[in-house]
Amino acid sequence: MQRRSLKDLRSGQRNALSVSSADLITAEPLNGGALPLVVQPSSEGLNLAVWAAHNRGLIEDYLAKYGAILFRGFRLEDVMEFEWFIESVSAKLLEYKERSSPRSLVSGRIYTSTEYSPSQSIFPHNENSYQLHWPTKIFFFCLEPANQGGETPIVDTRRVFQRLAPELRERFIEKQVKYVRNYGVEFGLRWSFVFQTTDKQAVEDYCRQNDIRYEWRDSDGLRTEAIRPAVVRHPRTGEWSWFNHATFFHYSTLDPLMREVLSELGEDNLPNNTYYGDGTRIEPDILDELRAAYREETVSFTWQAGDVLMLDNLLVAHSRTPYSGARKVVVGMADPLSWNSVH
Repeated sequence: MQRRSLKDLRSGQRNALSVSSADLITAEPLNGGALPLVVQPSSEGLNLAVWAAHNRGLIEDYLAKYGAILFRGFRLEDVMEFEWFIESVSAKLLEYKERSSPRSLVSGRIYTSTEYSPSQSIFPHNENSYQLHWPTKIFFFCLEPANQGGETPIVDTRRVFQRLAPELRERFIEKQVKYVRNYGVEFGLRWSFVFQTTDKQAVEDYCRQNDIRYEWRDSDGLRTEAIRPAVVRHPRTGEWSWFNHATFFHYSTLDPLMREVLSELGEDNLPNNTYYGDGTRIEPDILDELRAAYREETVSFTWQAGDVLMLDNLLVAHSRTPYSGARKVVVGMADPLSWNSVH
């Protein structure tokens, strides 16, 4: 039997949902905390994509206030329904470009979550903040939770910004952040994977269009440098948020074993590293302060099968804890914005 489309579902339930149907759900912060806001249906059978399409304004209000919404109990069946939901609350699903982590395409523009070893943790980050263009929304759908661990902790980066010393904030606002990447053969991602092409001219065109300096190296290697702002002012709320990959990409944030392995490459050849925008090194005590700020603001929850997590990517960073057993969480990104549009 042919699957119905989101348009069909909307038509079929048009009379069942009023434009103001907030009474069909409950919405409470998780465990009385600040985030995420947990939205659940008041009764069984409520289709998330259809309800969301009729209540997009309400969802946008929730997202601006909390930065993170956990939709629980809607019983999404598969990735297609997840994609319908994203379409119901977004203008445009995005392709994963200028990649910094291994992912696989699942369907349409839905990807696996980062495919690092289950034994590794992933530090909090705002998706693609090192790029010129980045998604304003990111979505996670838990098809199968891990047997143990595997949470997706989240961090309100407005609170990170507020927690940091004013002089530290001003230093980064003035100097910005330089991202240095080496796409090697032995370590790190190959440039053909990152840019999704084997055409060097296409890579050069992309770099020029996205304010990235590039240098081809021996053995089919590539080095890039990009300077981006460290903070962003939310276009709707006007709030300042700590929005960068300065800590995530810095060599010192890696686990000790990985640092030891990569140290043999030398600083100039590391797969990823960050500096102040003028090229000077970020001081170790500053990096310690940054990591501590993220840790203090981290909130975690246990995945349940069928959960959907929606984040305002400008306001909330996400991460991953180590896990054991099977785990299947897929990701979608939507609604691009550019540094050129907010500064």
